[in-house]
Amino acid sequence: MPADKLYVSVFENDDEAFEMWTKQIGVAEDHMVRLGREDNFWEHGSGPCGPCSEIYFDRGPEKGCGKPDCHVGCDCDRYVEVWNLVFSQFDSDGNGHYTEMEHKNIDTGMGLERLACVMQGVDNLFEVDTVQNIMKHVCRIAGVTYNEDEKVDVALRVITDHIRSTTFMIGDGVMPSNAGRGYVLRRLLRRAARYGRLIGIEKPFLYEVVETVIHENASAYPELEEKKAYIRKIVEEEEKTFAKTIDKGFDMLSGILTQLKSEGKDMVSGEDAFKLSDTYGFPIDLTEEIAAEQGVSVDRDRFAALVEEQRNRAREDYHNKAGSSWAEGGLQIDAPATVFTGYTHNAEEDAKVIAIFRDGEAVDTAAEGEPAVVVLDKTPFYAESGGQIGDSGSVTTPDSTFTVETTSKTENGHYLHLGAMTEGALHVGDTVSAKIDADKRSRTMRNHTAAHLLQAALRTVLGDHVHQAGQLVTDSRCRFDFSHFAAMTHEEIKKVEALVNEKILEAIPVVTQELPIAEARKLGAMALFGEKYGDIVRVVTVGDYSVEFCGGTHADNTAKLGLFRILSESSVASGVRRIEAVTGTGVLELLDSYEETMASAAKAMKLSNTTGLAEHCASLVAENKAKDRQIESLNQKISDAQMAAIFDNAKEINGVKVVSAMLSGTTPQVLRKMGDTIKDMKEPVIAVLASVNGEKGNLVCACSAPARDKGAHAGKIVQRVAAVTGGKGGGKPDSAMAGIGKTYMVDEALMALDGIAAEFLKED
Repeated sequence: MPADKLYVSVFENDDEAFEMWTKQIGVAEDHMVRLGREDNFWEHGSGPCGPCSEIYFDRGPEKGCGKPDCHVGCDCDRYVEVWNLVFSQFDSDGNGHYTEMEHKNIDTGMGLERLACVMQGVDNLFEVDTVQNIMKHVCRIAGVTYNEDEKVDVALRVITDHIRSTTFMIGDGVMPSNAGRGYVLRRLLRRAARYGRLIGIEKPFLYEVVETVIHENASAYPELEEKKAYIRKIVEEEEKTFAKTIDKGFDMLSGILTQLKSEGKDMVSGEDAFKLSDTYGFPIDLTEEIAAEQGVSVDRDRFAALVEEQRNRAREDYHNKAGSSWAEGGLQIDAPATVFTGYTHNAEEDAKVIAIFRDGEAVDTAAEGEPAVVVLDKTPFYAESGGQIGDSGSVTTPDSTFTVETTSKTENGHYLHLGAMTEGALHVGDTVSAKIDADKRSRTMRNHTAAHLLQAALRTVLGDHVHQAGQLVTDSRCRFDFSHFAAMTHEEIKKVEALVNEKILEAIPVVTQELPIAEARKLGAMALFGEKYGDIVRVVTVGDYSVEFCGGTHADNTAKLGLFRILSESSVASGVRRIEAVTGTGVLELLDSYEETMASAAKAMKLSNTTGLAEHCASLVAENKAKDRQIESLNQKISDAQMAAIFDNAKEINGVKVVSAMLSGTTPQVLRKMGDTIKDMKEPVIAVLASVNGEKGNLVCACSAPARDKGAHAGKIVQRVAAVTGGKGGGKPDSAMAGIGKTYMVDEALMALDGIAAEFLKED
């Protein structure tokens, strides 16, 4: 990079930086520029801030604005900032007051992509070779060319930018979700997919572009290549999910627009737009775009008001929870933090009561029968944290018993023993014996230790992308949420279960130690994302199989877990799975319940024992299948009997037979059967069949292939017909169903079919 093309800016009165650049670095003074606060002072609200110094590259006068006073800092494209240094010198209160920082520092950064633009002599990031190759891939899929249509160009740039970001985010372990960084990822993916639709890409395609993103970056980021299959899969699954969302949104919006047209209105209500966005994930700007195509506007102000109302409700809910009587700030405790002794002790014989609270108010005494919160100077009770439940037990004196139902703690480290006085009275200042429910603690410890083994086994079987996404450890079971994109197979579940039991049988010591956080990270200890850790952390190690940051309680040897059994595997959210499992006596209790269930089933089937239960169940299933076939045969006969009659009122529109019929009392199954017969006809037919049973009704629309060739679409037609009754539905071009809203309007809806069908059919 030619030195004569480089310019340096400093803050207007920063003589120290000016002299360092000119006298120590050797930058010519005519290549130095002093800029004001707007350009060369970094500040973002309250916190560290200070003057800046920036390096610019001169792209030449032909890239400039042509003004005589064009200079470094001008808004034109001539001078491009490629490097920035922030001298963090002050601490701002956000209100214009600055104090000198005790520990000053320099924050520096280079704009890699800007530098690439400069080195390759292009005008923007999207013309850099590696990025261009990604965009070209998108162009091939869409069948478009860059730099021919501005609207298309915008879409291509958005897609290219977003798929680059999402590829790296997933490679770093981020999973699509509805919160935090996962939500950002989901928004980026969905925005890219939506822009794909705007340029004519109807199918999932981003997962294909991932290949090019990884190829272009593999030399610098080899880990992307290693995770390629996983990244592709995540993107593909998210695209498919969003495609379903979009389709549902389109169907609902189409029904809304049809109804508005029939009512002579030209504005989608804020309520409908909000429902589309909030319930179906249908973007508001896409709603506006589709509506505009039909000359309909959207009540954006009302939509924005509803969004704000929702945010306010969320804030209020949060504050209500945070403002409960047990929350930090609700209890004022003028004493040092509680000393926790429960890692090594089940009881504390000489603890002292330092505070008692009743209904959020400090009191001196808790009397028999009263609920209360008791605070001790030291305690063996584990406070609910990290997904592990709080301990229960008792706090006693020779004359009183306070039964502890659970334990929590404040942010200041005071342990709150929540429960009730069951005998006598307890006073502030009393010396007590605090004893936990040892059996409950032991069961909880087994389940918590199992959670560590489970995470390691999941990473072994499924891959390193697996990370804890939440957990609940109780005395009865372990619930573990983890990042994964698909349901586990039966074989994978059994493999994980076998691995955990293998480690239990190996009788591996479980070691806990407190270490400086840097040392713990060197050991490879896994941390929970978003969790705050101090300088000293507690590390739980299970041989060379599992190393994790964890403040919970654990068995000291895997053998004490006894057995491990997975109860269920299910979905919690997109990209997050949940396993529920039991250990030790929990497994025995599970086996007992299985035996009881089998015995009850045998008794219900009048069997003397469970020996022949499986064979008897198989026989019942076969018998039911035979009955299902009989029912199917009867439905077919009913369908055949009614089929001939419904064509008596057929009308011909543009060479297509259009049929509607009301078949009261007919089941939805029979309607569908009749629809299947119609859609397979060789002549052009559109049929809408209705049935009302009590207060509920259904519509079935079927279009034969010759009718579909002329423009018929069952899903869209039934949607329009159902809208007349206030009902909703949709489906495929050949067959579709809808629910009837107002059953008394069925006849009116069927009468509207001819006009609706005519709108779809092409003239011969």
